[in-house]
Amino acid sequence: MSTTRTRKPSRSRPRQVLQKPAGVIHPRVQKVGPEHFGIVSVDCAKARSKWMLCDFYGNVLVPPTVVEHNRTALEAAIAQIRQALQQHALDDFLVAVERTGRYHRPVQRACAAAGFEVRIVHPFATKQFRQPSDPGYKTDDTDLAAIHRAAVNGFALIEAALDETWKTLQLLIRHRRDLVFKNTAVCCQIREHLDAAFPGFAACFDQLWDSATAWHLVGHFAAPQDLAAAGLAGLCRSLDDAGVRYQRRTLRRILEWAAVAAAPDLAAAQYRRIALALNDDRTRKTQEIHALEREIAAYLARTPYVLLLSFPGINVVSAADFAGEMGPISNYANSRAITGRAGLRPCRYQSDQVDKANGPLVHNCNRKLRAAILGIADNLVCCNHHFNVLAHHWKVAGKDPRDIHIRVALRFCRIAYLMVAGRQVFHHPCLPGRHYILDKLTAFHRQHDTPVPDLLRDLQAAIEHLPRPEYQAEALPLHQELEKIQAGRRRGPQLLGDILPIVLARLGVGAVQSTASGEEHPH
Repeated sequence: MSTTRTRKPSRSRPRQVLQKPAGVIHPRVQKVGPEHFGIVSVDCAKARSKWMLCDFYGNVLVPPTVVEHNRTALEAAIAQIRQALQQHALDDFLVAVERTGRYHRPVQRACAAAGFEVRIVHPFATKQFRQPSDPGYKTDDTDLAAIHRAAVNGFALIEAALDETWKTLQLLIRHRRDLVFKNTAVCCQIREHLDAAFPGFAACFDQLWDSATAWHLVGHFAAPQDLAAAGLAGLCRSLDDAGVRYQRRTLRRILEWAAVAAAPDLAAAQYRRIALALNDDRTRKTQEIHALEREIAAYLARTPYVLLLSFPGINVVSAADFAGEMGPISNYANSRAITGRAGLRPCRYQSDQVDKANGPLVHNCNRKLRAAILGIADNLVCCNHHFNVLAHHWKVAGKDPRDIHIRVALRFCRIAYLMVAGRQVFHHPCLPGRHYILDKLTAFHRQHDTPVPDLLRDLQAAIEHLPRPEYQAEALPLHQELEKIQAGRRRGPQLLGDILPIVLARLGVGAVQSTASGEEHPH
C-alpha cells in the first residue's frame, strides 16, 4: 500500500530586521548617536574616484571630492577624512565603496590599510536607491547620494577577506578553467581544418588528441593519396625514424581509409598548415593546464577541502574548483548559506492571492560557485552509483532534468559542509564505501608526472587534515601499492617505493592487515 507524504513546511524564519545581516549598522548608530556616525561614500571609476562624507542623517560634512588613484592622492584623501572626523566629532564611521569591476580595489585597499572599516555596495543597490530620487538623471553626485542611502538601509555589506593562499587557489582554478574553454575552442577549429584537408581521417583514431601517430602522419604527408602511396612499409619507416610508437592495425585502418578517402577542399595545403599550427597551440595549452593542475593539487592539499576526495565521484580538480570558489568554510554558518550564495533556489513572485513560488533559479548570485557545484552534480550523477540511481528514479517519476541536478547539488552541499566544517571523511548510510584520499592524490600526481619531492610534500600536507582515526584506513591502499612495488609486479619507474615508507611513517601506522577477499571494509 502506497503511503502519502506530506510536504514539510518551509524552514525559513520571519526576518527580524529588514536590513541584510552583513549590513546592519543601527546598533552602532544608536550607541554614538546619528549625528556622530559618519558614512564616507565612494563612487569609483577607472583612474579616479569621487567621495563625500555625511552623517547618518545625510547632512553633507565634506562635499563630493575627486581623488586620483595614486598613492599620494589616496593618502591625502585619508588624511582629509581623519581631519573631518575630528572636526565634526564623529565617534564612529564606515566607508561605503561601490563595486565597480576591479576599479574600486585601490580605494578599498588604501582605506583598509588606514584602519577604516570598508563595506561594499553593489551597483544594483546604488541604482535602486538613485532612481526614485533622480529618475532619468545619473551623475557621480547622485550616485554618491544613492550609495549613502544604501549604506543607511543596510546594503553596504562586509566582504569576507581572503588570505594569499585562498586567493591564489581561486586565481589558479579560474585560469585553468579559462584555458580549458580556450582549448576546447581550439580543438573544434582543428577538427574543422583537419576534415577539410583529410576528410574522415579523425575517425580512424579513438583518441585523436592523444595519438602521436595521427599528428606525425598529418605533418609528414600532404594528402590522403600520399598516405596510400607510402603503403604500410612507408608509414612504419616514417614512424620508426621519428621514434613514435604505433600499432600496425591502426596503420592498416588508415590505409583502408586513404584508399577511398573523399577529395579534400580547395586550398587543402593551407587547411593542413593551419591545423598543425593550431595543434601546436593546443599542445602548449594542454601542458600549461597539466602544470596548473599540479599547482592546484598542492594548494588543495593545504586546505580541509582535501577531505572531499573521500567522496566517490569527486576528483582533485572538481574539489579544488569548489574550494577556490567557496573560500574558508568558516565564512558559512551552514549548508544553506552555501546554496544561498550560489543561488540554488527558485525565484518567487507573490502578490495577494498570486504566488509563483517555483520560478527559474535566481539571477543574482555567485555564478562561478554555482557552476562549480553544478559541475560536481554532473559528475555525481555519472560516476556515483547512489546519485545515479536517485537521478534515474527522479527521471522515471517525470522530474525535469534541471530539477534533478539541483536536487543532487543540494545534497552534495549538505554532505560537503559536514565533511569540511566537521573535519571528517565521507561516511553515508546509503554508500558503505569511500575513496581513500592519499591514494587518489597519489594517482593524480602519478598521471601528471609530478616530481617526487612535490608529491611527498602534498601527501604530508593532506595528512594534517585527516582525522586521526582514519590513519589506519588511509594506510591500507598505500601498503598494497608498496607491496606490489617490492614484489616487482608494478612496471615502470618505481619512485613511489621511496616515498611510501615515509608517508606510512608519517601516518604512524605499522603493518596493515589486508582485507580478506569478499570481506566488507568497516568504512
